[in-house]
Amino acid sequence: MRLKEEQVHRLGEKILNDLAARGEIILKAERGALLAAVKGAISADLQGEESLERDAERILEENLRALGKGALGIDRHKMLRMIKEKLAKERKIVL
Repeated sequence: MRLKEEQVHRLGEKILNDLAARGEIILKAERGALLAAVKGAISADLQGEESLERDAERILEENLRALGKGALGIDRHKMLRMIKEKLAKERKIVL
């Protein structure tokens, strides 16, 4: 999923505000530094997910080419989902 920088910022703000409001965290550092860390974690997660998506698409295309005409009856979306799930499990990524 691709999010704009502003969306990542708002999501980071929401996470910090909600955790602080519930008393699950106590802000001991500057809020800006904490927000930057949360935004960095969100961005890294999104980049990992995008990388997984690209790799799954590449693997799918390789498999379909290898199957040639035998790939005509294959459901691309189902196969892509299966590849993504397998890669996510191997990479310990939660989708």
